[in-house]
Amino acid sequence: MSFASIFIRLAGAPPLVIAAYRMTIASAVLLPIASRKSIKALKELPRADLLILLLSSALLAVHFWLWITSLSYTSIASSVILVASHPVFVAIIAYFLWGERLTRLMILGILVAFVGAVLINYGGFTLSPTALLGDTLAVVAAIAMGAYLIIGRHVRARIDFLSYVTIIYTCAAVFLLISTVIARHSLFGYSSKTYLMLVLIALVPQLIGHSSINFAVRFLPAVFVSVAILGEPVGATLLGYFILSEAPTINEVAGGILVLAGIFAVLKRHSR
Repeated sequence: MSFASIFIRLAGAPPLVIAAYRMTIASAVLLPIASRKSIKALKELPRADLLILLLSSALLAVHFWLWITSLSYTSIASSVILVASHPVFVAIIAYFLWGERLTRLMILGILVAFVGAVLINYGGFTLSPTALLGDTLAVVAAIAMGAYLIIGRHVRARIDFLSYVTIIYTCAAVFLLISTVIARHSLFGYSSKTYLMLVLIALVPQLIGHSSINFAVRFLPAVFVSVAILGEPVGATLLGYFILSEAPTINEVAGGILVLAGIFAVLKRHSR
């Protein structure tokens, strides 16, 4: 998943166009492989689960849409930090839905990881009425991601993995394509390098990275999976050093250590 930041940096297209291509290409790869299996799975699911799948797809699309839109109003740092708050919303939702309680070690791990994420992006915050709008969009995007993970854990027990991601990605792609048209962004006319990056975004961080998250959420608590996602900026920092020759700052190194320590604390508690 950490490769997403690198490929987005190298792609010369509006963020919403990148998100639309990301989901569209990913679903285009899956449909020839799993379309029959997905249709069969849809026929066997009760109507309530079909609505849940549609809601999950919409939440994923909303997450990408609002988070990317927030970058136009607030700083990258503010947006990233607020979006990184989704483990808190996952913990709250999981507690009220299933009574999943957090131990002190897990709470400490979430806090430490979040502080690390703040430290990585320290220095890029902005305060203004426009930034407030962007921050609000980022928070709603975080809530959407939290709800998406919770729903995924709920419905993944009754549908096979390949059918699940095919349906989710395809529906999310439709939502994002419609959003791109509404925003009046062009889907064509970009450089060959940009289209290459769009393909790589769909194949690597989406099909491999994000699909791994969808696979894991069936076997692990949604809180743990949500916290593990906070490792994405740490990986992106390392990849930025090796691929783009961008040396990490002291804040990024210290923040990365805290993020990994927080993830380890939650993992250690779960392994028990």
